[in-house]
Amino acid sequence: MDETFAQDVLEGLSAKHKYLSSKYFYDDNGSRIFQEIMHMPEYYLTDSEFEILSLQSKQIIDTVGFAQPFNIIELGAGDGFKTFKLLEHLVNENVAFHYVPIDISQEAIDTLSDKLLERLPNLSIQAKVGDYFEVLNDLKQDNTPSLLLFLGSNIGNYIEVEANKLLSLFNQNMKKGDKLLIGVDLKKNPLIVQKAYLDDGGITKKFNLNLLLRINRELEADFKIDDFDFYSFYDPDTGDVKSYIVSLRNQKVNIKKLNRTIDFRYDELIWTELSKKYSLEELKELAEVNGFTIQQNFLDCKHYFVDSLWEK
Repeated sequence: MDETFAQDVLEGLSAKHKYLSSKYFYDDNGSRIFQEIMHMPEYYLTDSEFEILSLQSKQIIDTVGFAQPFNIIELGAGDGFKTFKLLEHLVNENVAFHYVPIDISQEAIDTLSDKLLERLPNLSIQAKVGDYFEVLNDLKQDNTPSLLLFLGSNIGNYIEVEANKLLSLFNQNMKKGDKLLIGVDLKKNPLIVQKAYLDDGGITKKFNLNLLLRINRELEADFKIDDFDFYSFYDPDTGDVKSYIVSLRNQKVNIKKLNRTIDFRYDELIWTELSKKYSLEELKELAEVNGFTIQQNFLDCKHYFVDSLWEK
């Protein structure tokens, strides 16, 4: 049993306002369902960022402007789908750099490295397994300039206090003159955002309810999936998309490995995820508060998404 997972589930489901952390979505089945989400026509985020990195790689690297060999350090590289276009441009232009993907999963790093080297055999990969900040602190000790990548709108999953804490930590573990390319989903027509998170096909619902199946499997719980539903809403004023699992009746769920029975009221909510959208003005403030200056914003053609280049 994963003790951290067990403790977090107990803490979240015992709270007055129940919650489960979105970081636990991504077991093997959850990762497969998320691949389905990324291919939904309504889910614009992946295509928007892929467009930026496909069509503007040269402009991004020219703006980074490093005159010597440098590191590209990717925080949470995933499958490398979007980053590939940036790396491909650099390799084809014979730019001297090392790609340093960081992930806590050795398997994820091995898969990514094999896939990239198959397509880009001349790519220099110095993959690291471990905590972001331990690895960044080690890399900070030499004089090689670094471009950090924090893509995919990951910053949107953090409440304001936590987002500032994370970005401040990035800053503390970077050298003066290092750069950060951060992917951010922008505020837009609320209907476009709503459809991306509450799709007609029910894939996002399946993604959320898979978390209950994971608790059943790993903690020997007896969640009955048909007794729960999914809801998501977007607040265009704050930019917050919040997602919830909804209890459809008064019920008790026994979680054997926690030796606990959890009561759910009819229509009670379990908060599962925040996906915050920013305006460009809010993004500028976010950068400056945490010790960065924005060098340039690279937007997709519809202005749905931005990869923003920051400098320490």
